[in-house]
Formats: sequence, structure tokens, C-alpha cells
Amino acid sequence: MRILIVEDDPDIAEGVSIALRRAGYQIDWAEDGEAGERQAFMHSYGVILLDLMLPKKDGSEVCKALRRADISTPILMMTARDRVSDRVMGLDAGADDYLVKPFAIDELLARVRALSRRESANRSAQLVVGPVEIDTQGQIVKVSGQTVQLTHREYSLLEALARNVGRVLTRDAILERVWNNDEALPNTVNFHMSSLRKKVDPESKLIHTVHGFGYSMRSEG
Repeated sequence: MRILIVEDDPDIAEGVSIALRRAGYQIDWAEDGEAGERQAFMHSYGVILLDLMLPKKDGSEVCKALRRADISTPILMMTARDRVSDRVMGLDAGADDYLVKPFAIDELLARVRALSRRESANRSAQLVVGPVEIDTQGQIVKVSGQTVQLTHREYSLLEALARNVGRVLTRDAILERVWNNDEALPNTVNFHMSSLRKKVDPESKLIHTVHGFGYSMRSEG
């Protein structure tokens, strides 16, 4: 699972990153609110660790922006502010949990595990994007009511896109989610995307290429 840390203190970010990597997580780091928001829009994360007091854009505004965009990634807000009113503000902004600095790494890891379990439990078993219906439990895909046969890679690619409708998935993010960072040829994503489109979206109404970035799935209209 990949985690985004949005934290302007490099010492805290480094310490948290080391602990999370040792626990088996992959880490991205943004050192200001604008960069963190941009990365959260561009990539798919299992959990976001978000500082409250950030340069350029504070954590509560970043959190609100993500929730307005229907990005439901669990957010753990980390801050030195420990007043009840600050906690209420963070939770009302859309955060799922609130951790006061300084904190014990063991507690941070426990909260990350809890949030990731909650996210897994909330993942919908049925995904519908336009005429495409996906039964994630049976891995059955229908287009306009007709069952479509997909390879394992094609199915995984389609589900990743459908779970992130309206967001751009970079090629790196796709390789991580679909290929689990296994060694792949540079044009592997392009090849499988082309094959997937022919089967579920031959008119390119749903799956769009975002040149220079990756791919995005959008509802028709």
C-alpha cells in the first residue's frame, strides 16, 4: 500500500517514512499543502497523513478540497495543536482521525492499520461507470448488459480506473497497482490499455489518455 505524507518538517517526514517503509508501506512525501493536494489528485493512496499547519495551503483546506472532489482516501491529520476545537475543526474538514504531535510511532502505525482496514471494508463490491458494470467479488464485467471476457491484467486495470473515476492514474501508479512493481516493458501499460479499450470502450467515451501523465476514466458527459 502506498501512503502520502504531507509534512513540512523534513525530520518528522523522514522519521515517519522510515517507520512506514519498515512496516512494508511505500511512501510519497509532499512538503507543502499545494503539492500534497496535487499528488492526492494525481495518484491513488491507501492513507494520507496530513499535517495541519502547512505552507502555501493549510491541511484543513487540503482536506476540504479532497472531500469536495469525492476523494474518499482515509486521512489521518497530524498536528501539534491539541485543543478540542482544533480536533473538531480537523474532523469537520473531512479527516478520519487526528493524532497530536509528538506521537509514538507504534500508535501511528496502529492508526494507519485501522484506517486501511476501514478502507478495505468500505470498498464497493459493485462499480458502475456509464454502461460498464463491474462485480469485484466475481470479477465479472458487463458492458451494456453483455458479459465481456478480460485477462487478469485487463480486469485489474479496469478496476483501478473505475475506483478512481475522474482522477488521473499515472503509468507509475498503474504499474504499482496492477503489476505490483514487477519488472515490465516500457510500453506494457499502453499495450494492455489498448486491448482493454477495444473490449469495453471502443469509442473512447470513458477511458481517456492524459498526455504526459497517464489515463483517466470518466462517466459519459
